[in-house]
Amino acid sequence: MAAITRILLKLSGEALMGPDAFGYHGETMAGIVAQIKDVVELGTEVGIVVGGGNLFRGATGALAGMDRATADSMGMLATVMNALALKDALMAVGVPVRVQTAVTIAHVGEAFERDRAVRHLEAGRVVIFGGGTGNPFFTTDTAAALRGAEIGADLLLKATKVDGVYSADPMKHPQATRYERLTFDEAIARQLGVLDTAAFALCRDQKLPLAVFSIFKPGALKRVVLGEPEGTLVVL
Repeated sequence: MAAITRILLKLSGEALMGPDAFGYHGETMAGIVAQIKDVVELGTEVGIVVGGGNLFRGATGALAGMDRATADSMGMLATVMNALALKDALMAVGVPVRVQTAVTIAHVGEAFERDRAVRHLEAGRVVIFGGGTGNPFFTTDTAAALRGAEIGADLLLKATKVDGVYSADPMKHPQATRYERLTFDEAIARQLGVLDTAAFALCRDQKLPLAVFSIFKPGALKRVVLGEPEGTLVVL
């Protein structure tokens, strides 16, 4: 794979809450921020899409009887809250940050605009994309693939709780094996559920490589960016 100069990092909302059941866990947030700062200091341009599952999940609201479009809109607002929390944590350690949102909220963040986002990245600022895609019925995985393609990222990184893609759920099947490298077609044929279908198809069509790794493993993000063995790489 070619040298990596620009990445799009997908963080789940659940990652921000660590061992807690809701909200933010200070020690976990500090660990994530430290890893992001490490790759920024390498000179890597960093875009981030963050989920909202630590605050509200649209699909869960819909299951409880709420209209799905309304529930997804609430979920998008949760991702904006997480974008602001992550911005605050990064700025506290000296990392310059801008928040862009697909859901326009005056005085909270800039409205998403591709060219401006790219200029921020080129100037060394981390750009956090909140609000998902701005539309209901799409996951933040899809938002990450979309923003990654739009900003011309060299690599989409999905930060998870496990250290890569396995042949089965390693929490339920201890004998499951981890793949170091897969093609998109292999991942589809084996039904590995790396990303949701729309996000996966977009990555494949746009020839955007995908790395899956554990954000809870110290230094893992930096190792992926440097091309060292870490997690699972999915390519054409």
